[in-house]
Amino acid sequence: MSPHLPLLKDADVRGKRVLLRLNLDLPVENDILVDTYRIDSAGKTLAFLRDHKARTLIIGHVGRDPQESLRPIFEYLKKNFPVSFVSTLEEAKEAMASLQEGSFLLLENLRSFSGETKNAPVFTRELASLGDIYVNEAFAVSHREHTSIVGIPTLLPCYAGFVFADEVEHLSKAFSPEHPMLVVLGGAKFETKTPLIEKFLPIADDIYVCGALANDIYCARGYETGVSLVSECAISPRLLENQKMHVPSDVIARKLSGSFAKNADAVERDEKIVDAGPNALDNIRALVEKAKFVLWNGPLGEYEAGFEQGTIELAQALAECDAETIIGGGDSLAVVSKLGLLERFSFVSTGGGAMLEFLANGTLPGIEALRSPSVIPA
Repeated sequence: MSPHLPLLKDADVRGKRVLLRLNLDLPVENDILVDTYRIDSAGKTLAFLRDHKARTLIIGHVGRDPQESLRPIFEYLKKNFPVSFVSTLEEAKEAMASLQEGSFLLLENLRSFSGETKNAPVFTRELASLGDIYVNEAFAVSHREHTSIVGIPTLLPCYAGFVFADEVEHLSKAFSPEHPMLVVLGGAKFETKTPLIEKFLPIADDIYVCGALANDIYCARGYETGVSLVSECAISPRLLENQKMHVPSDVIARKLSGSFAKNADAVERDEKIVDAGPNALDNIRALVEKAKFVLWNGPLGEYEAGFEQGTIELAQALAECDAETIIGGGDSLAVVSKLGLLERFSFVSTGGGAMLEFLANGTLPGIEALRSPSVIPA
């Protein structure tokens, strides 16, 4: 069951100053947005605030470098919404005082303010003073205990944006799915996926572990993994021996002379596992065909290095199946978006790490902040 959340659709925002936390951490190349899915998905919330005459200050971050700018996002937003750009809190305060109803301001990268990631009380009060209402439409970063996620809701009436509420509602379906249920986990860092695997072993009918995650299982089974990416993570025998757990039976291995399909237990010391093999893809398709609910997060191989066939074939199989399909993870979304298949899934999560943490724990710091009794919503 999804936790109760105060919803933006129930808020009176007319004439109010709204602090809108968006997920603006988008891929940018040469000052041009490469993938706009996450900002486009917030269009309903932006249109609601515009049409209901709010005066909105958009806040968010981009990248890991505090010097990165949100100006490319501003250039994109202004094509569809009345928005201006401000670089400092002082500029924001001055501009908010005269901002027209139904209009927006975009504040420069929050990571350029040292208090953001520290959830510093002084910065929290300064930022909160710019709004009358707070709206979280940044599910993808709501696993972080930063000022703009957990600090501001302690000082202002707060609401979940439309996408945020959809994320909680749809991802919560995974806790009581139709069966058979298939979970496909790719990517790397087995230690970060272990809580999710533990959570879904009693729920799912099959869990297919692929990508670099599978390398850790091969290693634990005593297979040679060559120069493949492997985590320094001990995997319990209980997981290794569980009949619900599957890994690719064959892989694509790369070395100087080329890339070859081979059994997973036949990898050589100078080889690197870069994708699932053809037999493994047949096995995944068979599991997809019998499933009624599929949850997928993470690529099957090193798609960024050109080894994307496994991920593409999984995406196509899911797009064509009759099951309810929920997918997430930045790398998975990049491939699905490139293929033009986003509309073919039951739900596409904007979250990567946040999706995994929510599925493992049933909540996030950002969700708990919205449910906080510290402030009575207006």
